[in-house]
Amino acid sequence: MKKDHLRPREGGCSLTLDVSPGASRTEISGVNEWRGALQVRVAAEPREGAANEELIRFLAERLGVPRRAITIERGATSSLKVVSLPVDVATARKLLEGT
Repeated sequence: MKKDHLRPREGGCSLTLDVSPGASRTEISGVNEWRGALQVRVAAEPREGAANEELIRFLAERLGVPRRAITIERGATSSLKVVSLPVDVATARKLLEGT
């Protein structure tokens, strides 16, 4: 069953991510439709929150919003995360996936 990784919510949308830390650069590497998650490789190690900080920095830059506007709702210590974004689903899809 195909799941969507972007879901509308009050004041924006939620985004499910499958995060792989320790990459050579931070980038979106695809969509895992089975898990319903956008796959992101992060150029930081998962120590002392460094990978989460890099993830938030990357998302804020791609979306053109302040870092403080993005929060990790679930999965702070897991590779599968749900973040809250202050933009609608269509805007997030366009800026993150280029569609």
